[in-house]
Amino acid sequence: MVNLKINGIDVTVEEGTSILNAARKVNVKIPTLCYSPDLPPWASCGLCIVRTGGPGSPRMARACTTPCENNMQIITHDPEILATRRTVVELILSNHPSDCLQCPRNGNCELQTLAAEFGIRELPFKHIANGLQIDDSNPAIVLNPEKCIRCGRCVKVCQEVQNVWAIEFLGRGIKGRIASAADAPLGESPCIKCGQCAAHCPVGAIYERDDTVKVWSALQNPDVHPVVQIAPAVRVALAEEFGLPPGTVFTKKIYAALRRLGFKTVFDTNFSADLTIMEEGTELVKRLTTKGSDIPLITSCCPAWVDYMEKYYADMIPNFSTAKSPQQMMGAMIKAYWAEKAGVDPNKIYSVSVMPCTAKKWESHRNDDMKSAGHGFDVDIVITTRELARMIKQAGIEILKLDDEEADSPMGPYTGAGTIFGVTGGVMEAAVRSAYFLVTKKELGDVNFLPARGLDGVKEAEVDFGNGTKIKIAIAHQMGNIEAVLNKIRDARDAGKETPYHFVEVMACRGGCIGGGGQPYGCTDEVRKLRTEGIYKDDTQSKLRCSHQNPFITQVYKEFLGEPNGHKAHELLHTKYVELPLYTR
Repeated sequence: MVNLKINGIDVTVEEGTSILNAARKVNVKIPTLCYSPDLPPWASCGLCIVRTGGPGSPRMARACTTPCENNMQIITHDPEILATRRTVVELILSNHPSDCLQCPRNGNCELQTLAAEFGIRELPFKHIANGLQIDDSNPAIVLNPEKCIRCGRCVKVCQEVQNVWAIEFLGRGIKGRIASAADAPLGESPCIKCGQCAAHCPVGAIYERDDTVKVWSALQNPDVHPVVQIAPAVRVALAEEFGLPPGTVFTKKIYAALRRLGFKTVFDTNFSADLTIMEEGTELVKRLTTKGSDIPLITSCCPAWVDYMEKYYADMIPNFSTAKSPQQMMGAMIKAYWAEKAGVDPNKIYSVSVMPCTAKKWESHRNDDMKSAGHGFDVDIVITTRELARMIKQAGIEILKLDDEEADSPMGPYTGAGTIFGVTGGVMEAAVRSAYFLVTKKELGDVNFLPARGLDGVKEAEVDFGNGTKIKIAIAHQMGNIEAVLNKIRDARDAGKETPYHFVEVMACRGGCIGGGGQPYGCTDEVRKLRTEGIYKDDTQSKLRCSHQNPFITQVYKEFLGEPNGHKAHELLHTKYVELPLYTR
């Protein structure tokens, strides 16, 4: 531990703690633009300068990268420091567009907030515009390099956290800019559409493609039957957009708000998560019991991970579960099963999904397998949690004051296993709950599979089904962590050795879908933990906690699908994969 003073306040922190984090411990806020608790600090913006030798000292340091030392005397705010910070903000603004009213980050922009806090009304520097063009070639993410402040957050998260390397810096000085790798259009780059660059950008330089206008058009069309589904992770994050703490579960108010928006039918993706477990769990049991099957089985619910695998690990395609994601299963079932059951013309259905993920926009039109119901794409459009929040606000709906409502049957009711799909380890835990039953024909005594939980980048465990069947599992989240797991599998395969795992779950974003690229801004590990607690609260409050126990799942198989992994299920609920080039130009 080291002892120091910050603005005369005694502080004791662990050795190696940065001045920035030490100041936060005593409720002193030092402004930053390039810093994110998710990323390694690199002192790019210069806003966090502090005085390190007490009052009047000429020694300055950047608080985000400078570790605390014993007996340090730190001054975080004085007239000279404030003037310097103000100049830094003014210099950034001199190279930044002033079209705040049209910016997607208006009202939620870190640069805009700092300019307001410093009371900047006029700029002492000449405004220089580079005239850079918007890149909207990507189906999920839009890049506006003219708004880039060169903080580096997007580059760091793409390269060092996600290990995708789709974004880089080009040029130097005032001509420096962000661009996709090799300066190709973003839609032709190695980008996996995870949206973590957009989630970490402090301004409007990278943002999700806004599809709300298309949804409004469908809602206002009397000849259309709009149907909506909401993902597990949306229910524990949307409340943040309306002033409630992260992790607040108000699912039934979301149902009510969706009906107020004009959706005629409201389903829950948790139901199709239960359906996914039946398909994927059955697939796992078949592979484990069939000689010569490709093991391990790797989950396929995360579209950014699917894109990554097809580009970087195409040799693993035989190991990939053919089961579609819950979003796509729901889309197919809406236009095939529900349309027939409800007597609705499937050609008039406009299927909308609300997802925590920008990659879901791409997934909905990934290939022709996403048209399996035979009436156009099974999911017509995808909007993120942020987009739904904007729509609710535009419609003047006071969501917090709405009475609770239920989702529509039969594809609304869900089990706790369906809801935990929203967190890292959740798919694995849900699968273990039902795979145990499929193998032993007995119910688990304790359905809480704790080894699957937590924010460790890679989690490993062994599941003993008690009848001689033991499976080794691995769970990885945050794309940069998956390489070690896949290389371990590949090395064993190439050496002719037994596989180190039988079942592997991958989610591209840290924390899983609760930390997805389309969730409310400002996600940190503390926020992820609160959202995760909300997910497991929803799970424990569920009367049924295993997917195979959902009576509506049983009904769907009895009335329509036949059996898990059967012929009809494969036609509607499964897909295939192909090797993709890193660059499509």
